[in-house]
Amino acid sequence: MVLVTAVRDYMKRMLQDISGMKVLILDSQTVSIVSVAYSQSELLQKEVFLVELVDSISISKESMSHLKAVFFLRPTSENIQHLRRQLANPRFGEYHLLFSNMLKDTQIHILADSDEQEVVQQVQEFYADFVAVEPYHFTLNISSNQLYMLPAVVDPSSLQHFSDRVVDSIAAVFLALKRRPVIRYQRTSDIAKRIAQETAKLMYQQESGLFDFRRTEVSPLLLILDRRDDPVTPLLNQWTYQAMVHELIGIQDNKVDLRNVGKVPKDQQEVVLSSEQDAFFKTNMYENFGDIGMNIKRMVDDFQQVAKSNQNIQTVEDMAKFVENYPEYRKMHGNVSKHVTLVTEMSKIVEERKLMLVSETEQELACNGGQGAAFEAVTNLLNNESVSDIDRLRLVMLYALRYEKESPVQLMQLFNKLASLSAKYKPGLVQFLLKQAGVEKRTGDLYGNRDLLNIARNMARGLKGIENVYTQHQPLLFQIMESITKGRLRDVDYPFVGNHFQQCRPQEVIFFIVGGTTYEESRAVALQNASNSGIRFILGGSVILNSKRIGIRIIGLSQISFSLTKLCCLLVIWVFSLPQIVGHFTFKF
Repeated sequence: MVLVTAVRDYMKRMLQDISGMKVLILDSQTVSIVSVAYSQSELLQKEVFLVELVDSISISKESMSHLKAVFFLRPTSENIQHLRRQLANPRFGEYHLLFSNMLKDTQIHILADSDEQEVVQQVQEFYADFVAVEPYHFTLNISSNQLYMLPAVVDPSSLQHFSDRVVDSIAAVFLALKRRPVIRYQRTSDIAKRIAQETAKLMYQQESGLFDFRRTEVSPLLLILDRRDDPVTPLLNQWTYQAMVHELIGIQDNKVDLRNVGKVPKDQQEVVLSSEQDAFFKTNMYENFGDIGMNIKRMVDDFQQVAKSNQNIQTVEDMAKFVENYPEYRKMHGNVSKHVTLVTEMSKIVEERKLMLVSETEQELACNGGQGAAFEAVTNLLNNESVSDIDRLRLVMLYALRYEKESPVQLMQLFNKLASLSAKYKPGLVQFLLKQAGVEKRTGDLYGNRDLLNIARNMARGLKGIENVYTQHQPLLFQIMESITKGRLRDVDYPFVGNHFQQCRPQEVIFFIVGGTTYEESRAVALQNASNSGIRFILGGSVILNSKRIGIRIIGLSQISFSLTKLCCLLVIWVFSLPQIVGHFTFKF
């Protein structure tokens, strides 16, 4: 259970050791950390009767001296200021200050000076500065993570803030796991190199004592990657349960917002999709969409049998048995309703957007050659009125990534066709994607056509045939895991930081993808861990992407990048009206 267990252990320690009635006070980031690891009922069991955000608690004047305040916050200057104001006029009987990462000495002195009434009982660091969405998958939920792609027009302090945030959270992961890794990075990525070097500096120089854990026979490996090395995976439609829900509806901190989905009961407007709390989801999260429908039907049949037996209450004993089993019955009813609603909504979207037709072409573009047939298929779909704007855009992007060097004339025809369909498709939109993530920028063998082993593997797959045309794609991360397992990850493509090298095959590997992960990659990691290869892989990234979010990000960034003639004006505007610009270029992840 690795990451989820680590966060849960921290939560148990911070709440169990403080007896009595408590209020748990969080910030906008730690609320995500806590919500994916602990349910509301579990918090109640630990005598937490109120959960508040630190912003709102600072505004309120109401005295609650009967409660003990447990603050679990990121050690930011903003949160330290919130605490200063709280300690100047205490509202609670006791203050327990717990931080999700390393405190600076200056911050400790500020807190000590502010505690004039001596209400602070403890100050501790609990290294849970990451959102553990799955046992082997974590995210940082950094909403501005896309700006690292355009350092020329981004305030250097913003880029430094992004880098610091990533480095601190990676450090927290290794402190939670009690490990100090050997570090490698993707050679072609400046941001990956920067983060790798700053992480090494923190672990081996600035805080070397904190990371001085008992040495393992082989050090774990931290590999920093750049999302731009595999732009294809986030652009594809998905057909396994968890990834498909995120692609078509959206998942945020293991929750799905269903308020805009037809007539949904009030208690089902936001549902939890967590392998820790939902046995059906845990069993089926990586299953294909077709199999999910059959499995949900079986679950509905089982529920109907239970419901029928509950209707047959004839004696006092039957009534007592029903009352005893009622909580489990309610939970089962909620689960059935939740999964039926999700699959029904996704089926509707698939039909409306003709996604089976679109996805087949997407998979051909991602996995197979044949430029002529691909051009014809994409052109036909652009002309199909049932295909949505976002699907048209993704198809042209996938074609451009695959054939940018092979068919410039046809590529220009597709650009023009796309621009003629909607004013939203600005000139240079797809070109921006190629500039950021084209073949010249990529390290890995994304299409398996550079390396002889990959070419042979693709030929073998072709000869054996494809079991499911909609799920034939494998992310580049799968190839990297294979290379690590076989000891073939090239030093020239993924160099080590400093003088720390690794001769033996690592037993633990943590990937961090700057720019975000996908649930398809999370599935690949989970399946690889289940294969008993002798290596445990963990995946992390700045956000969790789907095609809609990455498409919006590219549109927004291209509007900045391709206004080169107005760059000076943009920089002047940036200086004088930064808040408005930030509001205008909103990139949701």
